[in-house]
Amino acid sequence: MQSKNKPRPTTCEREHIALVKQMDCGVCGAAGPSEAHEIEQGAWFTSLPLCADCHRGSFNGIHGQKRIWTVLKKDELSVLNDTIRKLMYA
Repeated sequence: MQSKNKPRPTTCEREHIALVKQMDCGVCGAAGPSEAHEIEQGAWFTSLPLCADCHRGSFNGIHGQKRIWTVLKKDELSVLNDTIRKLMYA
């Protein structure tokens, strides 16, 4: 669902998001497809591939208590780095 607070993605941005969603979770490695989490709302090229639990889970999710993120010593920047590396050099 598109938020009213951000512009619609361009064709190029939609293609990037589609690639990100095909990836395995950038935190726990759960097999894709994943959800795309934007580090900054509307900044589509900083989207991270996250499984539903690592994205929206109340205990493990980035929007929750981030327990799995803490245990695995991950943050948004480290997952973005891994995402770019996998997209560019996989």
